[in-house]
Amino acid sequence: MRFIIVTFISLLMSLSCKNEAEKQMDEDHGATPKYVSFGKKITADDAVWAKSMLSYYHTLKVGDTMNSKFKATVSDVCQVKGCWMKLTLDDKSEVMVRFKDYGFFVPKTIKNREVIVSGLAYIDELTVEDQRHYAEDAGQPSDEISRITEPKHIFAFEADGVLLKH
Repeated sequence: MRFIIVTFISLLMSLSCKNEAEKQMDEDHGATPKYVSFGKKITADDAVWAKSMLSYYHTLKVGDTMNSKFKATVSDVCQVKGCWMKLTLDDKSEVMVRFKDYGFFVPKTIKNREVIVSGLAYIDELTVEDQRHYAEDAGQPSDEISRITEPKHIFAFEADGVLLKH
């Protein structure tokens, strides 16, 4: 009987060691993505994909807001100090992300990188002046900037936290 108990305990211990080794191997091989955090500490849990977020944006009107967390690819970043970024929602749509109270910034070199943002989604009307300011920050040529002549409605997001995928 003692032999059976010792064998059973040994078997359990070896299985638990194997699970720990497998977890370590997964971490070493990047099975769980690693993120660098900016702003408020957030987790990657429950983030929806950009295309799903686009369908939520289509239900909003100017003045509506919605707390959200989503995952997307950075299409543009402020080249002055990283104080805003644009995220791709699909082939035709993007969202302008600003940071709550300008309390944090992101690196200027994250174009084409994956991020998760948490905060407030809304529809915004950008004035001509604001559009030109953002175009200057993005480094667009002056002839393109001068062609901005009308306000426009955009998908907007005020992020209180950002995770940048390593």
